[in-house]
Amino acid sequence: MTRAEITRLVTGDREADGVVPATGFSALMVGFSSAAMAFLAVAAICLGLAAARLADRWSTEFAHAATVRISGPSAELDARVSAALELLEATPGIVSARALTEGEQRALLTPWLGEGIPFDALPVPRLIEVIESAAGPDRDSLRQRLAGEVPGAIYDDHSRWRRPLLRAAGGMQMLAVVAVTLVVLLMAVMVMLAARSSLAANQSVILTLRLIGAGDAFIMRAFVRRFTLRALAGGLAGTVLALIVLFALPGAGREDAFITGLTPTGWGWLMMPLVPFTAAFAAFWSTRWATRYALRQVL
Repeated sequence: MTRAEITRLVTGDREADGVVPATGFSALMVGFSSAAMAFLAVAAICLGLAAARLADRWSTEFAHAATVRISGPSAELDARVSAALELLEATPGIVSARALTEGEQRALLTPWLGEGIPFDALPVPRLIEVIESAAGPDRDSLRQRLAGEVPGAIYDDHSRWRRPLLRAAGGMQMLAVVAVTLVVLLMAVMVMLAARSSLAANQSVILTLRLIGAGDAFIMRAFVRRFTLRALAGGLAGTVLALIVLFALPGAGREDAFITGLTPTGWGWLMMPLVPFTAAFAAFWSTRWATRYALRQVL
């Protein structure tokens, strides 16, 4: 697109604009489809950004955290916990180790077992929260020492939980990218169909313009500008509506919150203005191609 084309697209041409009807089925089709596709694109982008933030949080929280689970007879648990703490504190690569209190373990199990569970009657293992250094300990050696010195002790670095979660977050991000790509392509097809419909409806007008000496560039400019601006307006409306809906979702602190953290944050806001302009860009090229193709068919 040259600078002159951009200038004409923004400023317009009153004579050329009169070629394309301002209202009608094609106008509604372009505006509605652009708004709907922008809404879906914003939702997909926010889902991908939320997945990225979630993956980053999981990586940060679980990267240097581990848990020692100690099972055994109730009478021996306290002694085993003390022995495990001494071993952990003397292990290079361990920053801190702390045994969870009964109240903390009860709070961890309540979401899974519910309220009113007879905690004292259950064979619940004791847990030790471990914070590793950046380099971390020799986990294989530590597991062997725990197994030899503290019966029933198991060192869990959460890798079996962290890796599937990170893969799931990465899959959500890839799904968001594919969804946005498909939305843009589908919007371009919808605009192209609307442009061809409008061109077919105004074929007699195009023939008359050619008879009086109007060039293809003049006719093409009229259709391209009108449909591009309609797509821009529809994309802007869909983007605003999507953000309103996302902000209306329950917050993370509410009990009825199911999906949280979908609203954009930080640099994610910079992607929101790109949505309507991407819609306009797709409309520009699809209308340009459809108009050029249709004009070749008109003798």
